[in-house]
Amino acid sequence: MLKNRAENNQNAEVIALKALAFLASDEQRLARFLDATGLSLEAIRGAAADPAFLAGVFDYLRADQTLLFEFAEAEGLAPEAIDRARLTLPGSADDI
Repeated sequence: MLKNRAENNQNAEVIALKALAFLASDEQRLARFLDATGLSLEAIRGAAADPAFLAGVFDYLRADQTLLFEFAEAEGLAPEAIDRARLTLPGSADDI
């Protein structure tokens, strides 16, 4: 059971890192993300190892359905897979 949870967390983190790379691959998307988070590019580089930050990347994508669908399509994922991945990271409703 713990192994499955650890694997799910790791998979979710990988997807979130791909989402971060997706945002960074386009100057306008990255600028909007930086504006929304108030973080610098340097701060984001450091935060990328933090599961709570990665959860925030998912939350950012999920707040914009168009962006969510663009990312899901680019990665060959169902949008629901992103929702499921989000639930494994800190700050989900399951943590409360």
